Amino acid sequence: MGSSKAARQQEQTAAIERLRQHLAPGAPVWTQVVHVARSGMSRAIVAIIKGTDGDPWDVSYLVAKALDRPIHQTRGGVVMGGVGMDMGFALVYDLSRALYPDPWECIGADGSYRECCSSNDHVNAGDRANTWHKDGGYALRHRTL
Repeated sequence: MGSSKAARQQEQTAAIERLRQHLAPGAPVWTQVVHVARSGMSRAIVAIIKGTDGDPWDVSYLVAKALDRPIHQTRGGVVMGGVGMDMGFALVYDLSRALYPDPWECIGADGSYRECCSSNDHVNAGDRANTWHKDGGYALRHRTL
C-alpha cells in the first residue's frame, strides 16, 4: 500500500530542508539524461551536486522526494514528462522553485550577474542593478553532464 499524503508531505519537507543545507543560491546542479522512454514523452534524469567533501553526490532521490516525482525503477533518475525543451533545465528550475519559493537576493548583486544569474529580471525590470528576484526558479545554476 502507498504512503499516506501526510507521510509523503513530511518526506517532501525533509528532502527540501536537506537540499537547502547543501544548495545555496548560485550553487550548480549537474544533470544527465540516463533514459528516454520509447515514446519520447518522458526521461529519467540524474541530478548531481558537489558534496561537502568536494566529490560528486547523486541527489536524485532527494530531488524526487522534494518535487514529489517518481524515481525510475532501473536507472535511478528523476522521471520528468514532457518534450520540446531542455528537461534537465526544467528539473533544476522546479527544484530551485521548491527550495526558494520566496523572493531571494541575487547572487550577482555586485554587478557580476552575467556570470552567475540566468534570470531576465535585470533586463526586463529596466534596472540592471536589481538585486531581488520574485521567481526562485533561477536561484540554482543548471549544468549538463
